[in-house]
Amino acid sequence: MVSFIIPAHNEEALLGRTLDSISLAARKIAIPFEIIVVDDASEDQTAEIARTAGATVVSVQLRQISAVRNAGARCAKGDVLIFVDADTMLPPRTLRGALKALDRGAVGGGAMIDFDDKPAIWSGLLIRMWCALSRAMHWAAGCFVFVRRDAFERVGGFDENYFAGEEIVLSDQLKRLGYFVILRENVVTSGRKIKTHGLAETLRLGVRLLIAGPGGWQRREGLDYWYNRRDEPAGD
Repeated sequence: MVSFIIPAHNEEALLGRTLDSISLAARKIAIPFEIIVVDDASEDQTAEIARTAGATVVSVQLRQISAVRNAGARCAKGDVLIFVDADTMLPPRTLRGALKALDRGAVGGGAMIDFDDKPAIWSGLLIRMWCALSRAMHWAAGCFVFVRRDAFERVGGFDENYFAGEEIVLSDQLKRLGYFVILRENVVTSGRKIKTHGLAETLRLGVRLLIAGPGGWQRREGLDYWYNRRDEPAGD
């Protein structure tokens, strides 16, 4: 059994295509699976879209991505957990690559990422830089993380001290248990954050968090890039 866990807050615009891509990939590979959408204080049709697509809906009021992911994991029945963001499409070849990696002994991993619609010329460079860093450091992007359930439980799941960057912390913890692989296959995620915040805000955030260190990820203040509505500019 593979459990797909999707954290979602006001995701009615893109959730449907994500659910369709997961169902198509899982059925093409012919694996038993379930999809869990963790509806985190949504004020739109997120939950209804998920139920219509046949997903299990878990309702929470947390507004912290690490805690939302963990809430989904606690309800999951699978021995493989795959965390997919609500704006991310999963190709069958990437799912197949993840399951093969686990069969070969990996404890977990991530994948390359690409934008569905590159919002700016510089966004392609940003993606290439992240993918190079991801492969060098064996860090999974948060939009797609797969892990054996037993390994996930051994490290205590996503660290709820973090409001962002929890996927990097989990990657480092899992690497201590065994082989953590970054697939050459990719997932396709939305470029909406880039469109919303632009190059200047993206770079300012990166520099600010680099200077702040781990403490900068452990409080919600200053993380508007992740927690603001997608159609609103980030605050300073």
